[in-house]
Amino acid sequence: MRNDSRPVIGIPARSVVDTNNGFRYSGIPLTYSNAIERAGGAPILIPLHLSEETLQAIYSRIDALLLAGGVDVHPKEFGEDVEAFCGEIDTARDETELRVTRWALADGHPIFGICRGIQMLNVAAGGSLYQDIPAQLETEQNHSYRSGDPYNLRAHPVEFDPNSRVAKWLGVPTIDVNSLHHQALKNVAPGLRVIARSPDGIVEAVESEDERFLVGVQWHPELLEDDERFGRLFEAFVESAREFRANRA
Repeated sequence: MRNDSRPVIGIPARSVVDTNNGFRYSGIPLTYSNAIERAGGAPILIPLHLSEETLQAIYSRIDALLLAGGVDVHPKEFGEDVEAFCGEIDTARDETELRVTRWALADGHPIFGICRGIQMLNVAAGGSLYQDIPAQLETEQNHSYRSGDPYNLRAHPVEFDPNSRVAKWLGVPTIDVNSLHHQALKNVAPGLRVIARSPDGIVEAVESEDERFLVGVQWHPELLEDDERFGRLFEAFVESAREFRANRA
């Protein structure tokens, strides 16, 4: 029996290699799909290494796009060479995410980017990145994950534009977040506006300049399920996907 009550949220995968047998997989942590399901959406994984025709067939069936966290976006995608301080790169993931993100930008699909996802959203829309915060910016704030720390550790506060939609969904102008990244937004893409920064000035969130749902956050709200306020971001995202589906029906 078909159930159309839940909008379909596409999540591009990451490359995974089994070190025991060398098999390649497309995967994503369950934290993302669980967060979408709790918010009322139906998550679907978008594998890598697909033809454009196959990728289009999947894309045509989704109502919104979630861009998850992960390794670095290749600097060639924003016109730079790879510096020594750039981290691990997944070119197959870059190729898939850039395609579907640019399709979604052109078609008006809701997009929610998390950590790497805010960076991919910015690059796909025409922006650029700092390849490494410690190497390229002066700050005493550590933004990277430190081994042994819990992934939901509140590393620093984030201050919002109080008039932003994200601040209204969270219900507060400032909130403490986790921090698991070493790259950050540099030149913000046209159509996006900065709505939150950390105390050292790093961009922590963006949203669209118009009313469509284009939201990127530099922290990991899917790992902060102990605070219901972060769940509101996923609820707003899923609701926007539901509205998008209804309007195109």
